[in-house]
Amino acid sequence: MSLLENRRTRSATLSTSNGSHPRIKSIHGGEVLGQGVTARGMASSMMMNSAATVSRASPAQSSMVGPFTDLKSTSAFPVTRKANADLSHLPSNGGRVQCMKVWPIEGTKKFETLSYLPTLVDEALLKQVEYLLRSKWIPCLEFSHEGFVRRENHRSPGYYDGRYWTMWKLPMFGCTDAVQVVKELEECKKEYPKAFIRIIGFDNNRQVQCISFIVFKPPGY
Repeated sequence: MSLLENRRTRSATLSTSNGSHPRIKSIHGGEVLGQGVTARGMASSMMMNSAATVSRASPAQSSMVGPFTDLKSTSAFPVTRKANADLSHLPSNGGRVQCMKVWPIEGTKKFETLSYLPTLVDEALLKQVEYLLRSKWIPCLEFSHEGFVRRENHRSPGYYDGRYWTMWKLPMFGCTDAVQVVKELEECKKEYPKAFIRIIGFDNNRQVQCISFIVFKPPGY
C-alpha cells in the first residue's frame, strides 16, 4: 500500500469507526465534537458567531448619547448692559453731597444694627418698632452692663463672650402697639440707668431672631 492510500484509509477509519465523532482542539484549548469538521470550518464558524454578536450589540451602542463637546455662543444670552454710554441717569450733585457722619476709629465701639447712626429720637424709634410689628415679629427687650463682645473664656474661632444679654421681663407676645414697647423701654432705663438696652424682633414661626438694634446707651457712649 502506498503512502497516499495509507493516509486515506486512516482518515476514513477516523470518521466512521465505533460511530464516534472526532475530537478537535479549539483555539481556546477545549475539545469540540463534530462529524467531519475540520479546523478551517471550526474557525469560520467561530468568526460567524463573533460577527453575529457584534451585530446584536451595535443597536444598543448606537442608542448611547455621546459626550457634550460643543459650547453655545454668547450671542444667545441676553445683554444686560446698555449699548451707549449715556450717563444722564446718574446723579449730578455727587460732588456737593457730604457724608452725614463719619464714625471715629478711636474711642467709640460699634454695636448692633443701626449703631452707626445717631441715637434714634422718639419718632424714629416708634417707626422702627412699627416696622418690626408689621413684619409679624415679637418685640423683646434685652439689657447688659457690658455692651461689647469679647473673648475671655475661650479662643476658638467663632466664640465670643457677651453675645447674649439678659431679657427684660418676657417677650411681648400679642403686642400690636409700638407705644407699649417704648413704655417698657422707659421702665428698663429707670431700673438700669447704666446698662445698654436693645430691642430684638423674634419670628416665632421660624424660631429665629430677625432684627436687633440699640435703643439706649449709658452716658459716655
